[in-house]
Amino acid sequence: MSATATTTERGQKLVPGSRWFILTLAMCMAVTALGVDTALPAFGDIRESLGLADDAVEVTKLITYFLLGNSLGLLPAGLLADRYGRKPVMYGGLVLYVIGAAGTMLAPSLGMMLAARFVWGLGSSGPRVSAMAMVRDSYAGEQMAKQMSFIMAIFILVPTIAPLLASGILLIGPWQAVFGFCAAMAALLSLAVTRLPETIHVDDRRSLSASGIWDGWKIVFTTPGTMGYLVALTALNAVFISYLASSEVVVDQVFGLGHWFPLYFSGLALVMGAAMYLNGRVVVRVGLDRMIQVVFVADVVASALMVLVALSTGGTPPFAVFVAVQGLALFTHQMLIPNLNAAAMRPLASVAGTGSALLGMIPGVVGSVIGGVIDARFDGTVTPLSLAFLVAGVIAIAAWWTTVRSTGPESRTSDPAALPATPAAHRQGP
Repeated sequence: MSATATTTERGQKLVPGSRWFILTLAMCMAVTALGVDTALPAFGDIRESLGLADDAVEVTKLITYFLLGNSLGLLPAGLLADRYGRKPVMYGGLVLYVIGAAGTMLAPSLGMMLAARFVWGLGSSGPRVSAMAMVRDSYAGEQMAKQMSFIMAIFILVPTIAPLLASGILLIGPWQAVFGFCAAMAALLSLAVTRLPETIHVDDRRSLSASGIWDGWKIVFTTPGTMGYLVALTALNAVFISYLASSEVVVDQVFGLGHWFPLYFSGLALVMGAAMYLNGRVVVRVGLDRMIQVVFVADVVASALMVLVALSTGGTPPFAVFVAVQGLALFTHQMLIPNLNAAAMRPLASVAGTGSALLGMIPGVVGSVIGGVIDARFDGTVTPLSLAFLVAGVIAIAAWWTTVRSTGPESRTSDPAALPATPAAHRQGP
């Protein structure tokens, strides 16, 4: 589907290829990070408002439940976007996003807040999936890579500035104002979405029949190597989710530097952004499989260094030392995750939508549950988190190595002919 065919008058729609078109899609992706990262500086005020102890770790579930909702929403959002179009799913997701944010603001208890955060996360999956689908609809090859690079650059900026923004809001208002700000941003974004073109043609919409859905799932799960990549992605995602949820608690309770948290979090976000940038520059020259191998070794070494620092200092190392070794581990994580996703998707050309949804949903859901278990092991030191980084790295590299050894070169191809084409019966017109 060409970009021209999906665009009406330029004065009415944002033309694919224009800066505002890409910026709008980038913000649709970034609402997930906005919902996560603005909540972190508000943990202390939320504890006080709910009458919790200053060191209560229950508030970390506000991150876990949001990410769980986001992960569970990916697959239905993808199926609905393929059937009814990209824009309706964007609108529906943003409506749920606003409802979840408002519910979190008004909830009288932590339990009600967690339920609202789940709805909030569920809503964030719609804009995320639809934005990715619109990029696939509008671009191909190098142009798609170029536009995705810009989108990821915007996406990386949000975790950098969101905690600082939330901290500024907390200086002049209560914690509820932070979530009100997120709701307002989603409402404004919905106005921009009205100017996006619908990028999927009615003849390309897929059926929601049980047989069509089942055949897509079967191809994904029976493709050699998929399960190994899923295990590796789930392990890495679990410890990353734990880092997101527990970072404020670690900085405040272990080091007594809660006031430095926004700067700490933003600094590590920049480190992860640098990792993505470097990966994009190097992977084409080195090769995807070779890149994964080299970075996996670096990841295990960095994680082992975290454990060594933690154990040698009784779990309370100097703050600067801990930030340095944690930064190294996160740097390698952020190079591995997109590469493993890309490697897993290579043989799934005929079921790319279903494949990308499942590769996002399963590591997200299972990773959120495991991340919550890791958070519950917090003992006032950085040792549990450091051990989790190492265990996750070892499991991930073992799963990847088993996959590489058990599959042939034909399973590491992006040729669309590698899998059967989608049956015509599973396509759906208007």
